[in-house]
Formats: sequence, C-alpha cells, structure tokens
Amino acid sequence: MLRITLCLLAAILTPSACDTVHKNIYQPPVCDGRPVIGGASVYGTRPATPFLYTIAAAGRRPMTFTAKGLPGGLTLDRHTGIITGQVDAAGAYTVTVGAANAGGRDTAELTLVIGERLALTPPMGWMSWNQFGPDISETLIRQVADAMVESGMRDAGYQYIFIDDHWHGKRGADGIISPHPDKFPGGMKALSDYVHSKGLKLGIYSDAAEHTCGGEPGSLGYEDNDAGTYAEWGMDYLKYDYCGAPKDRAAAVERYRTMADALNRTGRSIVFGVCEWGPRQPWLWAADSGGHLWRTTWDIRDSWLHRGLYDSGHAGILTVLDKQVGLEQYAAPGRWNDPDMLVVGLRGKGKSSSHDGANGCTEDEYRSQMSLWCLLAAPLYASCDVRTMDEATRSILTNTEAIAVNQDPLGKQARRIAKTGDLEVWGKPLSGGQWAVGLLNRSGAPAAITADWKAIGIEGAWYARDLWRHETLGVFTGTLTREVKSHETVLLRLWPKQD
Repeated sequence: MLRITLCLLAAILTPSACDTVHKNIYQPPVCDGRPVIGGASVYGTRPATPFLYTIAAAGRRPMTFTAKGLPGGLTLDRHTGIITGQVDAAGAYTVTVGAANAGGRDTAELTLVIGERLALTPPMGWMSWNQFGPDISETLIRQVADAMVESGMRDAGYQYIFIDDHWHGKRGADGIISPHPDKFPGGMKALSDYVHSKGLKLGIYSDAAEHTCGGEPGSLGYEDNDAGTYAEWGMDYLKYDYCGAPKDRAAAVERYRTMADALNRTGRSIVFGVCEWGPRQPWLWAADSGGHLWRTTWDIRDSWLHRGLYDSGHAGILTVLDKQVGLEQYAAPGRWNDPDMLVVGLRGKGKSSSHDGANGCTEDEYRSQMSLWCLLAAPLYASCDVRTMDEATRSILTNTEAIAVNQDPLGKQARRIAKTGDLEVWGKPLSGGQWAVGLLNRSGAPAAITADWKAIGIEGAWYARDLWRHETLGVFTGTLTREVKSHETVLLRLWPKQD
C-alpha cells in the first residue's frame, strides 16, 4: 500500500500541522520545518524517452534528497530532488524517495510506471491564458518558472507550465512552424531547457483546424510536422483546441486521433489535452482517441455563478461544477475530466476570464473552487500571476492536504451524494479505504450541512479532519454536521476508527 506524507507548505518558514497516511490510518504529527514529502506517488512515462520527475517536498532549505531503487538509466540530483535520465525497460518500479534537512528526514514510496500510460494523477501546473491572454513571452515564462520554485508551488506538486495561444510565428514553406520572433527570440528549445532545469515541464497549444481560436496557424494537415517540432523543442504537453473545426462528433474523433497518433510517433512522452469544451461529449470518446484529459465545459470565468448563465462566454465556478455531475464514471488514472482552470487569485484582473460581469471572487469562493476541483480529480491549472500572488492565494494553491485528495492514486472523481436546495454533499473515495467529503453551501447565508454515512456508503465510527483548518475534529458515527459559511466548501478527510 502506498504511503503519502503531507504537510502545509507554510512549513518552509513556520511550524504547521502535517499528516501521514499509511493504509487506512491518518495520523497527524507536528512538524516544524522538517522535510515532508507530498505530490504524486505514482508517475507514468514511456520507455526510451526523456524522464523528468521532481520530488515534491515541503520544509526548510537547504535540503538533500535520496532515491533508493531507481531503475537503470535514471539519476538524482541530491540537492534539488530532480530525477532525470531514460528508462528503456517497461515495468513498474518502486522507489523509496527521501528528503532531509537540519531538522529531520522524511521518506515515501514512489511508483514509476514505465509503459504507455501517462498522467496517472491529474496534471498540475500553471496556464498563461486567463491572466495574460496573448501577452506572453519567453521572459514571462522564465519568470513564472522561477516563481513556481520560489513560491513553493513546485514543492507542493505543480509540474507544468502551459503556453497558451499566440506563441506562434509563421509556418515555413517546409510546413515547419516557428515561434513568434519577438516574443520568443531565444527559441522554444532553449526555453524548455530552462524550464526543465527547474524541475518543471513545458506545455504548448494548437488547434485541430486551419487556425487557432486567436487566428494563429493551426495544425490541421500538419499534425506530424507539428508533433515532431514540439518533440524537438522538448515539449511535455499539448493543449489541442477545437476552434474553426466541424461541429459533428465524428470529425472531432478523427482530428484528435490524428494528432494523438502523431504525438505517439515522436517517441516522446507528451500528455495530450483534448480542448473540445463538451458539446460533443468527449468523455465518451476522447480517451479512445488518445486523449489523457478532456475539457467538459466552456472556458471558466472569474466568477461564482456568472448570473446563472451558461454559454461560451458565461461559465462561473458553480455553472462549471454542475456540468460535472454524472461524469465521475468516466474518470480514472490517465483519463480525466477537465472542468478548466483554477481562477484562484485572479481577483477580476485576468485578460480572458475577467469580462462581462466576471469581476472576481471572494477568498471563500476561491477556496471552494480549490476544494471542489480537488474532489473532482480535476487537473489543477493555476492561472493567476504567480510572480506577484499574495499570501492568501499562495496558501490556497499550495494546501498539500487538499492537493493530496486530488492526487490520490486511486484516481476516483467525486460524485454529488446529496443536494437539499443550495446545500450539497460531495464524496470521493480515496486509497486505503478513506474518503474525502465536501460540504458546499451555495446560498447567501451560513447553514448547517450534514454528511450521512449511509448516503456515502460507509458505516461505523470514522475520524474526520478539516483540511483547511488543518484540525482533526474527532470521531463520528452515522453522520457529521458542520456549520458552513456562505459560498464555502468544508473539505474533510475521513478514515475509519480502528478497533
């Protein structure tokens, strides 16, 4: 059974609560800056392709790392925790990773799955579109990479930086696309090398038509050219949009399959994000078409409900959430429903997400989105300016107890267990027989919300821990009731009381 050790990222600077999960027991010791390993405990990549994994560890720096049982071809930088190299032989490898500083040491098991399965936990990273729109550059991406390390986001498990639309230059007579010479004068290969040196991965964007949503060159008819170029640049992810493409499902299936096959032929491990927005029900076909995740909704806006509307320009947190009901059956390791980016910390200042009444959310609403997206096993893509985010935003994005719910290796998506008016209970099975439960108050006033054991499908006595208060609440039998603020989601972890 996997063991995952968790701690608040605030432990980098100050004491905080941390927790150890072993089988179905969740025991919270106290940590005070000592190393605490978190992040994904299972990681998949293809054989004979460049390998990159960073041990996510909170705690005071300097820190040194160990990795026992690494398969041949991999090496660890003991000062950064970055594992690189190449594994030629397919198989599952159990590695014991460790982190140590002057205050102590922590270890955890990491399972490396070398084969054809990627994204075995929901991808985590930062995406440029919501905050910056077309105003991107290699300078910005380098600064974001630095900020993700300095802020502790990488150490909380965030792995990717995604370059969205408008990176493009021109396509040459040979069919090869180039980056915009003014925005990316150093070229994409040098940029990916820099991002990789930080222990992070780089993603890029294209479209399954002649042009992208922003009018840049799309990949239709150039799939092998573009896939090969992305691989040469060292890209690790492709977000593939659907602007300008046919409306029927059959065309979407064919176009996404064509690009997925082209990516596979490169021999590089490139995660494939299907950005079709939901009208053609990609949860029914995207995995079979080579996708590792698929958008289930229109673009999210920086709002709680966005006046209750839902269309391509109006999708708040709750309107997107409602579209996930019933989709839990389609989520599993390597195949994820994607309800779009986290709007946490945008505060009404995003280029794309902040218009037509989307003027930002409260802290409770941002915290609710983080809770709900973790329950949904959704990809976690921050989209605020991480270079300048305030402490409240950082603490939401780097809550490793919440992130552990998202990254749980069982790979189950939460379902809505109960709904009484504006009060809802969501439940997500976790590895080791544990559960994560969310108590959502959509209303404009505080309310008591009860989680009923029978509705969840459990019985007996269970411990409960509030993952935002970082407080173990006690033992509960049959039901658990909490007072929940307006627009708040109380996020709980449950584990059975041992006899």
